[in-house]
Amino acid sequence: MLNKDEILKRTNSGLDIFKYYISGNWRVGRNFLNPLYEDRKASCNIYFDRRKGCYRLKDFGNDACSGDCFDFVGQLQGLSCNSPKDFIGILEIINRDLNLGLFNDCNCSTPQNRTVVPNPSVRVSVKQPETHPDTCPDSTTPVPPKSKPYRTVQQDFSVREVSFWEAYGITPDTLKAYRVCSLREFQSENSEGNPFGFLSSEEEPIFGYTGKRYVKIYRPFSEIRFLYGGSLGENYCFGVEQLPAKGDTLFITGGEKDVMSLAAHGFHAICFNSETSNIPQNIIRKLSYRFKHIVLLYDTDKTGLESSLKHEQQMATLGVKRLVLPLSGAKWEKDISDWFKSGKTRENFICLFLEFLETLYSETMAILKPCEIDLSHPPAISEMLISINGVPLGTQGNLLGITGGEGTGKSNYAGSLIAGSIRAAGVETDTLGTDVQPDKAGKAVLWYDTEQSEVQLYKNVSSVLKRGKQSVMPLHLKAYCLTGMSRRERMQAIVQSMDRFYYQFGGIHLVVIDGIADLIRCANDEAESVGMIDELYRLAGIYRTCIVCVLHFIPNGMKLRGHLGSELQRKAAAILSIEKDEDPQISVVKALKVREGSPLDVPLVQFSWDKDIQMHAYYGEKPKEEKEKRKETELRGVARSVFNSQRHCTYVDLCEQIQSILEVKERTAKSYIKFMRDREIILKDPSNVSYFMIGHSLKH
Repeated sequence: MLNKDEILKRTNSGLDIFKYYISGNWRVGRNFLNPLYEDRKASCNIYFDRRKGCYRLKDFGNDACSGDCFDFVGQLQGLSCNSPKDFIGILEIINRDLNLGLFNDCNCSTPQNRTVVPNPSVRVSVKQPETHPDTCPDSTTPVPPKSKPYRTVQQDFSVREVSFWEAYGITPDTLKAYRVCSLREFQSENSEGNPFGFLSSEEEPIFGYTGKRYVKIYRPFSEIRFLYGGSLGENYCFGVEQLPAKGDTLFITGGEKDVMSLAAHGFHAICFNSETSNIPQNIIRKLSYRFKHIVLLYDTDKTGLESSLKHEQQMATLGVKRLVLPLSGAKWEKDISDWFKSGKTRENFICLFLEFLETLYSETMAILKPCEIDLSHPPAISEMLISINGVPLGTQGNLLGITGGEGTGKSNYAGSLIAGSIRAAGVETDTLGTDVQPDKAGKAVLWYDTEQSEVQLYKNVSSVLKRGKQSVMPLHLKAYCLTGMSRRERMQAIVQSMDRFYYQFGGIHLVVIDGIADLIRCANDEAESVGMIDELYRLAGIYRTCIVCVLHFIPNGMKLRGHLGSELQRKAAAILSIEKDEDPQISVVKALKVREGSPLDVPLVQFSWDKDIQMHAYYGEKPKEEKEKRKETELRGVARSVFNSQRHCTYVDLCEQIQSILEVKERTAKSYIKFMRDREIILKDPSNVSYFMIGHSLKH
């Protein structure tokens, strides 16, 4: 039967087909000149693909000429494997030329008037270049089939070598961080086992990218620029060990020098063995959680442009994008190293990346623009960062939750945090009893409101500027009314605008989202709640900012209700509850959770409306007796919860349950047990070495 599988079976997985049509002195795994075109660099070889179970031809210089034996014969004959008629013609040619004796059955037949007329017995011959085997004169080094023995002699970098790297902004510290050395000598063997070696000179230096089991040689001024010793492995990835745990943008470049040039200018980058190498998607998938952007930044020559476009299409589902540098593609200006060598700075590259984001988010920013509050154009009238007494509440990379019932003053309290952020250095501002770090660097301060009308938000912004003693709205303060957007559009607008302003203002100081429940369809939907809080927590980590999440829920003691409240309480560094005091004119700020310390030890801060200044003002702290009373009340409720289903409880078990209920650390839970014993909320039973609650019976 004439089919692909039968032909591969009879031709040693396709190797005999390559041997028939390609004459000359070539061997499997050894580079040779591609006979399909005027090839000047030996960057083509034939290898066995274990996944597909056949031999294939790989051309690192021109990927369009790569493929299996059927693709190769098709290119010789001017036929395409993508065409069913042409492919049958290719099978017939191979069957005839190699005398396989296969017959064509009805499933492989074609119309009698088929126009495929193959050229009989077309064969090609290769000519080996006079270079060392297993080396490549350009940046496309093939993945080695096996480990090759090697020996190196290292030396200190000369002044001239240091100058070479510094032209690209790469300092000796960067070279050390990436384990790059200067080599006096390199010795190895070719594929035939014959030894060869190179000696360094001022005119032809040798640098080594060293790993645990390999060294990759870089000779920038030599005909043979790249070669290796040892084994690079299947997933060689330079720079991955130097990446941070999280970051904003990761660039994938074409070579090691580009990686270090970007790193020396403050950017994160990696590269694989060459631009045409296969990029393992499992690695990109893991990195996509750690970085907001993964961007291909390849050379601007023909190979680089074609390869980056191909990789972008292959990894589209992982969100990988492509940035093309404004370079001619000539040998002296085609990559990011050349960009910096030409005199460009980090700021120039940030501007270039900002233009890239403008194009990426153009539609979103156009939709968001009408939602921006402009104090010079009031809307039409219609019917209508962070600690208390040294206890950290809002920190970089974390969430701060503010909750409470309707009319308790949550939005006004959140506004005081914004006012404290935008105030000028040295200016005293009433931040309602909370210490707020001012935004001295002029980073972005972002305010999104999902509930109040445009008119009300305009008033709130005016009040915040008055509290912050600002006569005009600072450029880095952005306030948006999102009530006119759908819930899905709101979250998308927040995510993309944060990324945009992060680059525009060199960072994000503070983000306030007033009404996070309106970013999802249902606050009691577990999947939606977990997904939304996870995304906000991830953004806070990537941009190293504090995201204040205002949740309009009434807490139940020390706990928040619903899936959204529970997830916020689990992920946030602190939770504050704004409640009305016995005097309804006074609002009280209570800590429900603090990651560092005990929430019951945080002072009870009070604020109230002041008619004279027409805004809320700090009203002092509640007396210590009130704080102790609150602590006793809350812990009595915790004790009821613990002993509701058991009469006795061991010290270890009681400690663990308090940690779970109040989400505090072991040290804090132990202090609560001591407090409950001192107040005789619980007593120790000497006979059972356990505790019980006074006057509490089991619930049946």
